[in-house]
Amino acid sequence: MNSLKKIFDRDTWDEIFESISKNRTRTVITTIGVFWGIFIYIALAGSATGLENGFDQAFSGISKNSMGFWAQSRSIPYKGYEEGSRPIFKISDVDYIQQRIPEIEYISPGHQLGAFSGSAPIVVRGTKTDNFNIFGNYPNYATITVKKLFDGGRWINDEDMRLERKVAIIGEGTRDRLFEIDEDPIGKYIKINDINFKVVGIHKYSQSSGFGSDGDIYIPFTTFAKVYNTGDDFGFMFISGYDYVNPEYLETVVLDNLKLRKNVSPDDGRAFGSFNIGALFESIIKFSRGMVFLSLVVGIATIFAGVIGIGNIMLIAVKERTNELGIRRAIGATPGEVRVQIILEMVFLTILAGLIGIIVGSMLLFLINIGTASLEDFPFTNPTVPLLIVFGAFTTMITLGTLIGFIPAERAVSIKPIDALREE
Repeated sequence: MNSLKKIFDRDTWDEIFESISKNRTRTVITTIGVFWGIFIYIALAGSATGLENGFDQAFSGISKNSMGFWAQSRSIPYKGYEEGSRPIFKISDVDYIQQRIPEIEYISPGHQLGAFSGSAPIVVRGTKTDNFNIFGNYPNYATITVKKLFDGGRWINDEDMRLERKVAIIGEGTRDRLFEIDEDPIGKYIKINDINFKVVGIHKYSQSSGFGSDGDIYIPFTTFAKVYNTGDDFGFMFISGYDYVNPEYLETVVLDNLKLRKNVSPDDGRAFGSFNIGALFESIIKFSRGMVFLSLVVGIATIFAGVIGIGNIMLIAVKERTNELGIRRAIGATPGEVRVQIILEMVFLTILAGLIGIIVGSMLLFLINIGTASLEDFPFTNPTVPLLIVFGAFTTMITLGTLIGFIPAERAVSIKPIDALREE
């Protein structure tokens, strides 16, 4: 009970502050280790969270488990098909794949002119002409891939598909190269291969989509098929799986079924090309979570080392204060009171260093967030550390400080008054 009262005794804290003020250099050196540990933890964990939040924002509104497939050429003769022959996608393949793989949420077949298929068509607006890639897509294409529109526009819809409307969604690069600076393209017409298309939307270009450019033009799939007489054939497909599906597994299953459907050898690795946005996103999430775990390990290890350092310096301080402690024991201070004072000084320094580390680390994250806010294509936002995790690290730090504080405290208690006076 007396020891507990000692914690709230003003004289105890006056003695602690006096000891700290007399040895300011030692105090600063003592607290650096703990400060650095909690600072590293806050900075690393917050940065990892900012990265994860940034990619969540970049992929917001679209499937995070998407991938693309296209036909190339066979590298192995199989079932009467020669090496070098090219599989051809048909609309019926979409239903086949959807029925055989229940893990698929969306499939969007597509056409293209330019890009990976021949030269880009000439597009005309008034006296301006240029070449742009033309894509024919389904409405769900914008859900699977990263396609965000400027205000005032829209994407392809079901009515466009049913009525085979001649409407177009142009890229911001197309807008800049075909229209005047102060001109609103929405509702205006462009001419693609001498056919007029009404502009109904302007898409933003994002490098995180991994596909396309800022000058691509999108028209309804059915309109493309009619204008360019492609029939039931198409060039590529985008697929997205449900969130619970492993993207690498889904990619493998789709390729296996495409090979079966198009009479391609199971060992042929060249007949179909693919890229997996879902696997990329999953790798990013794993990396950011690994960063959080690494920051936790490094932070706790550094905090532990810092607390050990405080304990060592406190042992030195106790040695230096042998005479003082001996006199206090001689005039009536109990072992419990001496022990409490040493432990309190140890814990106080630990808490002080930890709080400064948390504050400085949070300020650094705040400055980083401000510095990256204007970088539109930089996936980093709101770099924070959950309060529960901060509280856990802070509690661990205090617990370690208290436990290790018993070492110099017991050393102080073991000093006999007569020995201390004799040493003086």
